[in-house]
Amino acid sequence: MSADDSDPADEKVREQLEDRAEELDARIVDLLAWVLDTETRARIYVHLREHPNSTSEEIAEGTGLYPSTVREALAELTADEKVDRHKRESSGAGNNPYEYEAIAPSKLVGDVVEEVQGELNTVFNLDEFLGGQQSKSESSEGPVSIEVQSEDE
Repeated sequence: MSADDSDPADEKVREQLEDRAEELDARIVDLLAWVLDTETRARIYVHLREHPNSTSEEIAEGTGLYPSTVREALAELTADEKVDRHKRESSGAGNNPYEYEAIAPSKLVGDVVEEVQGELNTVFNLDEFLGGQQSKSESSEGPVSIEVQSEDE
């Protein structure tokens, strides 16, 4: 069978896999948008995980976002310690732009856990909270405890 005689069943499977990958990508971006506050920041984070040490221009080109939008989001992500920034090393004279690298997903999740745990404990203790009593979530102890382990553990 030549390349031109592709099996229609194979084509259908390939299309289904591509559709599934796009759906999965969209769900990941939605989840990251929740964790990182905006879809723009999520798209930049994903790009940096795929292409570490990218400049803002490279990120804008790779994501299709406006360069000014990328620069603003990178400043926020850097301030929030979700992205690391350093000067690109160059052997020649001239302007060395900043390169950016996203933190590991395990660190990103770890940073969010405390906030989520506190909010879940507040909901869990809603009756106490509404009754004017100190809820358990205002202390370090609570009924909900979330533990994050990296792959190394």
